[in-house]
Parts: sequence; structure tokens; C-alpha cells
Amino acid sequence: MSSRLGIIDLGTNTFHLLIVEKNGENITTLFHKSQPTQIGLGGINKNIITNEATERALKVLLTFREQLDIFEVSNENTFAFGTSAIRNADNQKDFCEKILKDTSIKITVIDGNEEAEYIYTGVRTGVKLGKEPSLIMDIGGGSVEFIIGNENQIFWKQSFEIGGQRLMEKFMKNDPISESDKKRLYNYFDENLIPLANAVHQYAPTKLVGVSGTFDTLVDMDYQFRVGAWPPKDITDFPLSMEEFYRAYALILSGNHDERMAIPGMIALRVDMIVVAVCLVDYVLKSHKIQQIQVSSHSLKEGVLSKVMNR
Repeated sequence: MSSRLGIIDLGTNTFHLLIVEKNGENITTLFHKSQPTQIGLGGINKNIITNEATERALKVLLTFREQLDIFEVSNENTFAFGTSAIRNADNQKDFCEKILKDTSIKITVIDGNEEAEYIYTGVRTGVKLGKEPSLIMDIGGGSVEFIIGNENQIFWKQSFEIGGQRLMEKFMKNDPISESDKKRLYNYFDENLIPLANAVHQYAPTKLVGVSGTFDTLVDMDYQFRVGAWPPKDITDFPLSMEEFYRAYALILSGNHDERMAIPGMIALRVDMIVVAVCLVDYVLKSHKIQQIQVSSHSLKEGVLSKVMNR
């Protein structure tokens, strides 16, 4: 008996749609699309989704609706999850109601803990975590999830509302970012990531497993630099050397918007936010003396899929 499932991840920067067909134990991906929506733009630090952002969201979700209809995915088999920008918006209810009315897509808003849980579940399907604890890190536009776990279990998890869009609006007053703003940014990490420092101290993860946005772009930059091509689509587990991370970090921090845009592998959606994001990665690597980076192309939506499949 085959059935089709649609999974929508409504991130702060990007909306993702995954349509799969389930046939017994087999899962076939029928359709996968990521569309920039930037629903955090202009409102994220004021806890509001602006009218412009709602319009952008609606436009993308109407195209997702078309695909769900083409692939004949029923409403009860469509799972749409709202994360940081939506969960913190004072106008969350109006936003969700408008989307439901205009697209018939019902949004389930999840908290940071659930988001971290889904991310871990997704990562586990994408990379070999091994027996040793890893620090999994997903930098979104609104929140950043940190999970310490191995292939069997989560030891600790927490979501912090310090995503790229928030940090950019708070700290990136100049482009390139000034030394003093960068210093303020790192001090902000020190103040806000104390629970992470305690958890790392307790579980001593030896590698960082990066997920989503920024890390995808770092892998793209690595492949463009080393082999002049895009990473293979069928691989979900990528090593990223420390040398490569710091090559990218230096390039990203030294240039302005246009210079970053010229870096092979860079995309317009990520070009500004990646500045504060790589600062956060650098901060985590240096503060916690981590020497190894792995990148998973599987994240929240694959975690949702895995949970839906197993119910």
C-alpha cells in the first residue's frame, strides 16, 4: 500500500517542501524544493511577521500547494512546521489563519526543544554519528539548535534564539563587519551560550556536526574551490576540514557584500547572514577546542519524515 506525504519546513529564511512516496518500508523522494522567503526580515527582533513577509510566505506556499495537488498529497498527509520566526511572533495566530485560509496548509508551530529533537532525528538518518558524543549545530535565521548526542541517543539539547537574521540586525552595522561589532558579537555569544559551555564541559564532544543553511553553503564553497563543481546530490554526509573552514571564514569576513557574492559557491540568500553565522561557528570551535567538522544535508524535514514514518 503506497501513500504520499508532504513535509513543509517553514524556516525563518527558507521554506522547504519535501514530497515522498511511502511503499512499505521504502521511501522515494518525488519532489524537493527550497524557496527563500525571509519571513524574519525587518520584524524578527520585534517579534512580528511583517505584512511584506506574510505576502512572500503566501506566494511560496501557493506554489507548494500546487505541487501537493499535482502529486495528490492529502491534507491529512501534509505536515507543515513553523519554527523560530513564527513561534515568537505576536501575530502568529493571524499569520497561521491566513495561510490556512488561502492555501489549506495547516501550520503546526513547534518549540525549540521539539525542533532540536527533529533535527537530531534527521541528522541521524544523514550521517554516521558514531559512539562518541558529537555537537550538532543548526544555525537558522531565527534560532540556533545545539544537540549533544551520539548515534544512539541525545545527551543534551537546547534551542537559543540567536539565529542569523537576529544577529545580523543586531550586530552587522557595517559591511565588512567592523572589529568592534565583531567583538560585541563574541561577547554576546559568551553571555548567551553559558548552558552550551556547561553541556560541552560535561559531555566533551569531539566533533561538530553542522546542519542547514550556512553549512550547506560552506560545503558548496569547499567543492567549488577544490573540484570546481557542486557537491553530489546523493551524498548526505560531508567532511569539512578545519583548513577549509578557516579559508572560507577569512574570505567571508574580509569582503563586503559584492566581494562575498563573487566567492564560488555563495548564494544570494546567504551572502550577508553568513558573516555572523561563521563567527558563531568559529566561536564554538575555538571555545570548545573542537578539531573536526562534519556536515549533514539532512535536518528538520528528514527528522519529521522519520517520526511520521514510525508512528
